[in-house]
Amino acid sequence: MFDFIRTHNKAIQLLMFVFILPGFFLFGIEGFSSMGEKSETVAVVDGRKIGQIEWDAAVKDDVERIRQSAPTVDTKVFDTSEFKYASLEQLVKRRVLATAAQKLHLGVSDQRLASELLQNPMLAALRLPNGKIDDIKYKELLAPQGITPQGFEARVRSDLSVQQVLQSLAMSGMVPASLADVALNAYFEKREIQILKFSPEDFVKKITPTDAEVEAFYKGNSMLFQATEKASIQYVTLDVESIKKTITLNEADVKSYYEQNGDRLSGAEERKASHILIAAAKSATVEARLKAKKQAEDLLVQIKKSPVSFADLAKKNSQDPVSAASGGDLGFFARGSMVKPFEDAVFAMQPKQLSEVVESDFGYHIIQLTEVKAPKKRSFVEMKPEIETELKKQMAQKKFAEAAEIFTNTVYEQSDSLKPVADKLKLEIQTAQNVTRQASPNARGALANAKFLSVLFSSDAIDKKRNTEAVEMGGNQLTAGRIVSYTPAQTLPLDAIQDRVRALLVQRMSLDLARTEGVAKLAELTSTTVSEAIPAQMGAPLTVSRDVLQQQNPKLIDTALRANSSKLPLWLGVDLGAEGYRVVRLNKIVDGAQAAATQNRDQYLRVWSNAENTSYYEYLKDKFKVQIKVTKPDAKTDLKPKAT
Repeated sequence: MFDFIRTHNKAIQLLMFVFILPGFFLFGIEGFSSMGEKSETVAVVDGRKIGQIEWDAAVKDDVERIRQSAPTVDTKVFDTSEFKYASLEQLVKRRVLATAAQKLHLGVSDQRLASELLQNPMLAALRLPNGKIDDIKYKELLAPQGITPQGFEARVRSDLSVQQVLQSLAMSGMVPASLADVALNAYFEKREIQILKFSPEDFVKKITPTDAEVEAFYKGNSMLFQATEKASIQYVTLDVESIKKTITLNEADVKSYYEQNGDRLSGAEERKASHILIAAAKSATVEARLKAKKQAEDLLVQIKKSPVSFADLAKKNSQDPVSAASGGDLGFFARGSMVKPFEDAVFAMQPKQLSEVVESDFGYHIIQLTEVKAPKKRSFVEMKPEIETELKKQMAQKKFAEAAEIFTNTVYEQSDSLKPVADKLKLEIQTAQNVTRQASPNARGALANAKFLSVLFSSDAIDKKRNTEAVEMGGNQLTAGRIVSYTPAQTLPLDAIQDRVRALLVQRMSLDLARTEGVAKLAELTSTTVSEAIPAQMGAPLTVSRDVLQQQNPKLIDTALRANSSKLPLWLGVDLGAEGYRVVRLNKIVDGAQAAATQNRDQYLRVWSNAENTSYYEYLKDKFKVQIKVTKPDAKTDLKPKAT
């Protein structure tokens, strides 16, 4: 099972992320601030900081919610930059909505809070016959989460306040069914059309421009025939890797690190286990949980009589939909992969041992430990290269700030050459030819960085051949460059590009001719004498709608669907730019739009509501001057602070 999750990392990430979206708004405004002030700032909302510590806590909470919802999922698959950034976005959203609730004075009365708590299914099992909550069990329920009853109630109160922000919008944003049907009918309406094409490629053979026309076109469009400016440059880059190359390690330090960390670096112990789960959510009633526990205890009695029957009983009785089919087999896992009661039981057992009934938030487990895979401690010789790499990385990261200051000052103070900074920091001066202001498709590193190229082609760098400033390229990376030689943009001579100019002129003239003939044909077809004529070249009838384009240009479909259909058939002309011109005959309206609209009315209302919520949230982000100071990652990047 775990191999499957690792193989389908991204798919599982997207699937599991639904578990964290409805999470609590965990802290009030003051709670947010107190955490944000004590660590590096990753976001700002209404002048209040969100710190790295708070972000880390949010990621941890999100992963824990996933683990509680799907206990057999290996949560290591969520250790990605994309997942962490998504948690940050949700954290920012919670802050924005909490700030809005505070600004709008959307408080929650004690009576409203009490009503919500009484309806909370998690607390239902703790209710005494007199209707009150059992205080002792209440505290015991919250203790594993590190929450007091007062803290939990504060969270619920905050959550209810925040819900009012969007609920008030939802109540005012109702769309009458009649208006929804108007929009949906327009969207789902189907129309039958025929198309007569006037494509430029069909007119190319009719075009033979003279030399004079080619020359006139060249002179009138000289900007189309310019060679771009280009430069030969030198540049140097300071990053952690370049600093690592200058570091020499002491053998004794490497060996000392091995002695202190060898066990940890060799890997964690993994255990393979099977389980039978009798499901009983923690929100279930006391009676339901007792019934599930009794069922588990009865199964345990059967297994103890015949341990070899474990797999068969798991297939028949386990309510874990993932592992039941394989006899309860969960595969190998390390600490941190399972819910705590389950994990504590497994790592306290001996191979082949059978557990007693183990209670978790998901119900009751019977566990059989099948195998223990202890990591083999690798020798110093085996681990030496790995340790050296790690130590050099740590030392380079510590030295980077000092080196960055030297780099920045040197390229500025000795601006006539990059050699001084290269010598000081033992950097390699790199060269590149034919560099342009816009990065080429195959460019990499600094040569693909728009900010660096913009600075490189500044007037100061071009005219005075000075070093550029140190440009922040991302996390722990600076680059500076200088122009060695520069060729300005210039118009290419006609003799050198005559074929290219002629081909472009033919293309332009063919397009003009296609458009002219299309417009003339439309005028002919819309005349009173031939209004019912259908040219032989016209295509077969097509039924189109906004969700069925029939491989046609969207502009053509939009024109056909927007046209006034009160009098049919109707002739339309559509200019498709470089594709040419189309004459369209609108034949008739096709039945069926009303039924489709009715079926999709609820979906339309949901989309409308979501759009209003999104729009309002964007308004709040702008109002509260939201800043996220972490670069959004893509599939190939890690999370890095934005340059400031």
